[in-house]
Amino acid sequence: MNEPIKYTIPLFELNFDQAEEQAVIETLRSKWISMGSKTREFENCFAGMLNAKYAVALTNCTVALHLALKVAGISENDEVICPSLTFVATVNAIMYLKAIPVFADICSSEDLTMDPDDIERKVTPRTKAIMVMHYGGFPCNMDRIVEISKKYNLRLIEDACHGPLSEYKGKKLGTIGDIGCFSFFSNKNISTGEGGMLVTDNASYYERAKLLRSHGMTSLSYERAKGHSTNYDVIDLGYNYRMDDIRAAIGLVQLDKLPNDLKQREILRKYYISKLDKVQNLIIPFSKYTNFSSNYIFTIVISEAAAVNREEIRNRLATAGIQTSVHYPPVHKFKIYQKYKIDLPITEYAASKVITLPLYSQLTKNSIDTIVSALKSVI
Repeated sequence: MNEPIKYTIPLFELNFDQAEEQAVIETLRSKWISMGSKTREFENCFAGMLNAKYAVALTNCTVALHLALKVAGISENDEVICPSLTFVATVNAIMYLKAIPVFADICSSEDLTMDPDDIERKVTPRTKAIMVMHYGGFPCNMDRIVEISKKYNLRLIEDACHGPLSEYKGKKLGTIGDIGCFSFFSNKNISTGEGGMLVTDNASYYERAKLLRSHGMTSLSYERAKGHSTNYDVIDLGYNYRMDDIRAAIGLVQLDKLPNDLKQREILRKYYISKLDKVQNLIIPFSKYTNFSSNYIFTIVISEAAAVNREEIRNRLATAGIQTSVHYPPVHKFKIYQKYKIDLPITEYAASKVITLPLYSQLTKNSIDTIVSALKSVI
């Protein structure tokens, strides 16, 4: 059995310290660990951070996407236009409702977000929603996509799992469409291990999402325990999608850390670009983007002219102790989705050439120098 590779420069490091530990201990000592006051505080702080009216804390971003589509009225055989260059959860959420994913291509290797022109080409009488994904925390062309959604009376869902505090023309990602969804998975900008958030300014979407989050029950265990309610009814077929107070307590600490974390990521991204800008045979997506971004990941796209292929580059970097990843294998190529036969040439090209390099707030410039030097020696 092969020994696992020991990376001297990992792809990601968790930004946890004693503050998260203390938050968990205090929650445990409160004797209330399921969804309660900490969850509500987390929701309020998150909504305030984005200037959104409402936020609903959930088990993960996948269920946030599921609820977003459900409360927006998506049902069986409705078409939802979505990207293929994304994590599969974006598309799985559509399938949970027996709706039909319709894949749109991306703009280019320089801009890995959905192409608005291709989105509009894919609209049919059966289309009911557009689900965008803001790749790496960099926004889609939301002016055009909002225009398309209004023109055809479509709901607009933002998968903003990469983009807490990222901005598009002064607005926070996740607050431009009808509903925004965020992830708190272990490698995200905000981490609670598992967790997600749904945000909206629509009161009816908010109320139904809260109801469906907890079995369609009219009151919660916490409310009954505190004497705010003594009984409940079940008025809709809901789910167990609740966040717990332990994760919410961690999330509150992570929110406090987020601004400084993102400022450091911005510095490191600029340093990466300065070191890679003159390197031949690679493209740096979003290198000209000037608005504020969460900089969730740092990706490069290897050009066709490179003498070695993507996997050889990744293997050589791994040998040098540098961990890399691929964001993402195209969803429409997975076996389960091949029945939706479609040609996405730009997505397929970029997905075969993209490499994700290490990026996290604790990464040092010396480590970036090491990564760039190793990359240059390979390509």
